[in-house]
Amino acid sequence: MSMFIALFVVLVAVAVSELIARLLPRISSTYFNLLFGIILAAWPMTSRYIPEFDNEFFMIVILAPLLFFEGQRTQILQVQQRLKQIIGTAGILAIISAVVITMILPNLFNMTFPLALIMVAISTPTDATALESVIGGRAFPRSSHEQLTLESLFNDATGLVLLQAGIIWWQTGHFNFLQNAGTLLYAAGGGALIGFMIALLFMVIRQWLLRTSINAIYAQNLVYLLTPIIIYILAEAIGVSGIIAVVIAGLVNNSEANRSRFSSPRQMHLGLNLVNFLTSILNGMVFVILGLNLERIFTSQYFIHNNNWQWLMIGVTVYLGLLVCRLLYAKYKVGDHSWRSAGLFSLGGVHATVTLAMTFSLRGTLATNLYNQVILVEVVVIILSMVTATVVFNLKLPVDFDARNRPSRQREIRDEMVKSGIECVKKMDLDPAVRALVMYDLQDQIRSNTLRSFFKQWHGVSQHQEKINVLQSVDQRRALMHAFNEERRYLHSLALTHQIPSDEIYDLYSEVLLADSLVLDPKSRLI
Repeated sequence: MSMFIALFVVLVAVAVSELIARLLPRISSTYFNLLFGIILAAWPMTSRYIPEFDNEFFMIVILAPLLFFEGQRTQILQVQQRLKQIIGTAGILAIISAVVITMILPNLFNMTFPLALIMVAISTPTDATALESVIGGRAFPRSSHEQLTLESLFNDATGLVLLQAGIIWWQTGHFNFLQNAGTLLYAAGGGALIGFMIALLFMVIRQWLLRTSINAIYAQNLVYLLTPIIIYILAEAIGVSGIIAVVIAGLVNNSEANRSRFSSPRQMHLGLNLVNFLTSILNGMVFVILGLNLERIFTSQYFIHNNNWQWLMIGVTVYLGLLVCRLLYAKYKVGDHSWRSAGLFSLGGVHATVTLAMTFSLRGTLATNLYNQVILVEVVVIILSMVTATVVFNLKLPVDFDARNRPSRQREIRDEMVKSGIECVKKMDLDPAVRALVMYDLQDQIRSNTLRSFFKQWHGVSQHQEKINVLQSVDQRRALMHAFNEERRYLHSLALTHQIPSDEIYDLYSEVLLADSLVLDPKSRLI
């Protein structure tokens, strides 16, 4: 029951923060998620219902599906074309950064080499979702963005293996390079193999069911949503990287969806909507949980009574070391080798969710004081990476005016589109009552109906159902079909002028098609 209440409170925080973010579109919703997480932890009324961070629950229920969905958005061909770069940034860069900073920290601070490796390993993974939040409406180079996204998909496994090596070194006092290199290859390669094989098995079963009379849309989509959880648990159970496994499974699903999308359009459409919905919700939950833990860390007795600020200097050193390693690597190995591109790549390596999860996985492994110190160090790395990138990108990157002006531009297009549909209906010979209903529906596309008019319509439907049944006739459907057809014709003519970005036209066009399906589709028809 306590977990249910905690999830309910977190989901309410996600919903409220997303609504507020709509009122302030120039501020990323991620920061509102963080703020509400801090508020939930600081307010005793809600804090008492939310238990301590459960690393295993976080990895299985939240992070695994997110990485699976992220992998599904990535074409496997893109990974094949950039495999060398991915190995470089997600593997070689991460290892070089870990080695360099692990050698530096013990010489600057009073710590052992194993503890230094543990701290650096946790800071290695980057976060594509956090990157989106710090870009904040700025025009970020597409090639750099793709490179950072692909890096974040695969460097989690490197960080986890490095962390495992650091823990073994800490516990035994010995570091075996060959053993740890073999562990890395086994974890990453085994994860990729397991993810591919299980995803392939599920794909064969899905495609067989899809082509038989026993196919069940809702059961299929339920199994699909459970797929990343199943794959992650199985991969971790046999000692390979569950993170790599779910990412590879997502890549397999991308190719499957691409070549079977029309075999069951309703199933595909439902699946895509579920993925988009859950991705948004899970992303919000990630940063609400991050805010919760940040507040609890900074109000903990260890932090309040700790007069030694060495953790702050260690965190700054780790972040700056990672930044310099990324900068130099990008200058000679990534993109066009310019200092500007290298700077964007280095700052784009934002740390967040996996870093936090890896930190809390150490509970019980290190002594309490050391564990608390590691937490504070990683919090510094997370905050610095997000704040520094946000400030620099806002100062140095140009505003993406095309994205900023898109809502107002689409509003104007939608107004003209609906006007063309209304003009079409006015020319039709319709019963006045039917015409009034159709006009109301069309004006609802541009939200021009008042709340008072809505309640009038609602009252009419609720109180005079027998009258409504008569009016919801073939004539009403025919009128709406003609209107939507005219709206699509208008959008098509607009697309021929090439004055509006095609993706904006397609967005509105698909919106009209969805409205049309509510009129035509027997399984979802509302008339």
